[in-house]
Amino acid sequence: MDRTTIEDAVFPNCPIRNILARLCDKWSLLVIYTLNKAGKDTVRFKELQREIPDISQKMLTVTLRTLEDDGYVTRTVYPEVPPRVEYALTDRTRSLLPHVNALIEWALENKDAIMKDRKKASGK
Repeated sequence: MDRTTIEDAVFPNCPIRNILARLCDKWSLLVIYTLNKAGKDTVRFKELQREIPDISQKMLTVTLRTLEDDGYVTRTVYPEVPPRVEYALTDRTRSLLPHVNALIEWALENKDAIMKDRKKASGK
């Protein structure tokens, strides 16, 4: 399966699973959060890589391309040597940010209880 196709076996014509699976993968929300957190209109690739040190260059590239394909980010390439590439959030993504921020707030409010439950479940 390629990075652009996620199909639900039970409801193959329902786009919701596809949208949520791509948006909620390991890196997409973190990249969106990081682009927003930068507090400026555009962010360069290396800046993103520095802010997310545990993502590989390849995975960051794939994630950004997927986000661009879905209209969450724009990519601008400047014909310079070396080439300069900048990423920015789209209006669609800006409308998503209140929901992402609410999810982050919920996670912060519940993290201690969740971590406690994880420890209890693992027997530690």
